[in-house]
Order: sequence, then structure tokens, then C-alpha cells
Amino acid sequence: MKISLFLIALFVPFLNLSAAEGQVKSFSFAGEKIKPGSTKSFLLPIKSGSDSTVIPVTIFHGSNIGPVLGITAGVHGLEYAPIMAAQQLPKHLEPKKMSGTVVLVHMANVPAFLNRTLMLNPLDGKNLNRVFPGKDNGTITERIAWTISKEVIERCDYFVDVHAGDANNDLMPYSGYYNYFDMPEVSAKAKEMALALGFDFIVQFGNEQSLKEEAIYCSREATKRNLPAVDIECGRMGIVEEKPVLQIQHALLSLMRHLKIIEGESASVTNPVIIAKRTSVSSKHEGFFYSDITSGNYVKKGMRLGYITDLFGNQIADVTCPVDGVILFKTFNPPVKKGDGLFSIGHIN
Repeated sequence: MKISLFLIALFVPFLNLSAAEGQVKSFSFAGEKIKPGSTKSFLLPIKSGSDSTVIPVTIFHGSNIGPVLGITAGVHGLEYAPIMAAQQLPKHLEPKKMSGTVVLVHMANVPAFLNRTLMLNPLDGKNLNRVFPGKDNGTITERIAWTISKEVIERCDYFVDVHAGDANNDLMPYSGYYNYFDMPEVSAKAKEMALALGFDFIVQFGNEQSLKEEAIYCSREATKRNLPAVDIECGRMGIVEEKPVLQIQHALLSLMRHLKIIEGESASVTNPVIIAKRTSVSSKHEGFFYSDITSGNYVKKGMRLGYITDLFGNQIADVTCPVDGVILFKTFNPPVKKGDGLFSIGHIN
């Protein structure tokens, strides 16, 4: 009798574990089922008229119950740091040890990536991060946005969109989230996610009563669907550098620890600089732009930020700072047209 009780006590934990594992169902995606504890990659086909492309997606479906986290990289094809981080992320994920599911979009805008196109999809000339939620019967870019909205974002509990400084932007690293007053719970969870990413600067988007207009932006589409969502901005000048690639990887893994998808403690920042308002500085002329200011520099109102010359090199205008703050990103190369953005300045309280 004592032996029987001993054997029962010995095997009960394993019986409970088996029962818990049995509760995890296969994850359905693109018409297929991914078993718990496994990984599967897909090329989602996108077609609009004579234009076609694919979206590369990998599903990491954990052995244990947990949330679904969606990650998009490469919404802009020349933002290489997020794309390279996404390529390397799978080696850090072991679905058999995970609690929940990660849906990783390796690059959302394959045509822009393959054609080295700044900001726009070369197939229809549209900016993917300006057309969400997209259209089922729209142009190729609108179809990409619609597919990500329906097949990825709609499947998630949490979402993160990863960006960097494009081929004309010198950018400082930061995270961001949407803050709407009529969505206090979603906004609060998004802020916790932004903290868990570990960046010293956090930008608040929105800061309004409600979100009524179309989402337009990828992560704002998630927010509009009542999902806590964050942005990462890390990487600069459309180049591949090891430091931002690793920083993005560490941030994503820290977020997964915060969400209890993988084990360990998150690297949450304890005293970040919160930026609740931004001011853009645009060019009033076309020509050449010159500036010694770099991203991360603190600036003062009235300060000379740079100058513009005509096409012959004659100086025609100074660029002055309209507010006190920190340079989030700047145009770092010479060509500018009238209306082009030169700086984004985060207000510092």
C-alpha cells in the first residue's frame, strides 16, 4: 500500500504536465495546422492584377499555453536592421520550451527590399505604412496590408512593428506605443510592452481621446483592433550594423519574457525619457541640405540646425530649431525638395 501511494505521488506531476500539454491545440495558419512545440514557414502569395509578390512568415508554436505575439519587419524595404534581426531571431526560439505563439513576418515589403526602393513599393508606388488596414481588392501594396491585417494582426494578442532609419534617415533608437484616453487598458499594456523593450527613449503616439480615423500605420491597425501594440525604431541610414541588429533581437526577446512566452526576466527600463509630442521641420526649398547635427543631439529653440543651398551651391536659407528637444531622426544626405522632412524633434518636458 505504501509503495502504491509512493508511485502515485511520483507520477502525479507528470500526469498533470501531460494534461496541460494536451490542452494546447494546433495553431491554424494559411490553411495548415502547426503542432505544439514546432515551427513552420510560409510564403503567403499576394496578387493584384499583373503584380504579384509573397510575404515570408514563420510560426513558432509553443508546447504550452500562452499569448500570440505578432512581429513585422521590413514594412519599408531599405530598413535593414529589423530585417536582419528577423532573419536571426529563429535561432533564439525553441517552441518546445515556449508558452504561446510567435508569428514572425520576416519582411512585409519584399518588392521594396529586392529592388532597394526607398519607402515605397516599386510595383505601385505606394507606402505600405500609409495604407492599413489595406483592401482585399486594392493595389499590390493595399493587398499586402490587408493580408497582414487579416492573417497576422487579427490572430494576435500582442503586436510589435519594427522599423529603422531608412536610406535617408539618421535615427536614434527608441520604442513607441499608442496612448488613447478611451482605451486605458490597452494603452497601459502597450506602455508596459514599450518599457520591456529596454530602450532609454519611449515615444507616445496619439495622446488623444480616441482613434476614429483609418489606422494608416501597421501598429496602429493593431491598436484599433484593441491589441496592445508597440513600435521599435532602431538602425540608421539604411545600413547593416551589428549593434542595432543585436539591440532589436534583445528587445524582442525581452518582450517575449515580459509576456511569459519564453522564460526569464525582461530587461525593462526603469527610468526612460517619455516623449509625448514631436515637431517636424521641413524644407522650404529644393537643393542641397547641410547639417552637422546628428540624431540624439539635444537642441534649443532658435538654434541653427543647418542650411540649404540652391543647385549651384549658393546658400539660400538657414534651418532653425522651432522647439527645445532631442533629435529623433534627421535627413543626413544632401538632396532635398520643398516639403521634405529634415528633422523630427521630440519635446523634452
